[in-house]
Amino acid sequence: MKPNHTQLMGQELSGLKAKDLQNLERQLEMSLKGVRTKKNQIFDDEIKELNQKGNLIHQENIELYNKLDLIGKENEGLQKKIYEARDVNRGNKTFQPPYSISNAHDLHAPIHLQLSQPHIQTQPGPGLKKDEVPAKAIKLGLQLH
Repeated sequence: MKPNHTQLMGQELSGLKAKDLQNLERQLEMSLKGVRTKKNQIFDDEIKELNQKGNLIHQENIELYNKLDLIGKENEGLQKKIYEARDVNRGNKTFQPPYSISNAHDLHAPIHLQLSQPHIQTQPGPGLKKDEVPAKAIKLGLQLH
């Protein structure tokens, strides 16, 4: 006798004999064993995958820690150079940075640079007389406002 779905679900068992119930029980136990085996296999595969991911993350963590340590050491070296440069500059009071801009009035006033319109050069160039203007002699410049 082959049990139907409802019997496998534990229903419609009233007409079955003891031998049929034992066969149904054995079949259910074998099915349950197969389900458990498949479930355990899936869990084992997931555990292996998670362990691999965990190992990769651990390796990345070690690499990032090493990079952080290296950057920290580089920062210490740069800070040491800055402090040494400050000490040297304190001894040399006339030190001016090579890139300073000043408007000669108020050091805190905003500085605005703007392109100016081209102007024709009115001073004679080399080899020209005082009133002669060379062809295409244009002076370009920046105006400070």
